[in-house]
Amino acid sequence: MLSIGEMSRRSGVKVPTIRYYEQMNLIDAPERSAGNQRRYTHAALDRLTFIRHARDLGLSLEAIRELVRLSENPAMPHDEAHRIATSHLAAIRERIARLKRLEKELTRVEANCHADQAGDCNIMQVLADHGRCETEH
Repeated sequence: MLSIGEMSRRSGVKVPTIRYYEQMNLIDAPERSAGNQRRYTHAALDRLTFIRHARDLGLSLEAIRELVRLSENPAMPHDEAHRIATSHLAAIRERIARLKRLEKELTRVEANCHADQAGDCNIMQVLADHGRCETEH
């Protein structure tokens, strides 16, 4: 059995976050010792590690909840897990494309600023007038 501090050290998840995951029913509430301390199983550590990795990949708590449900039912078809991963990947790709557009526009705006004073600054003028941007971002 593991204390909450040991769970935190082994998983890299902070203690308040572990408690939050308990409240969200992502991990089972642990047994309590005679001194009312939480005592987790190694299976709970495995689940917490799973959740941590999924969060590191940027998955939402709702997606993780569904993936946890699927992991508890290994005989279920993998279609839902595949759909979740595919949907998340599409969202990441869209975010990357948007960031690339932002990078391009900000690079252009910054490169065209040669003013000595804020009032003449191209950056300030573009921020004040979205119509001066070359692309929609």
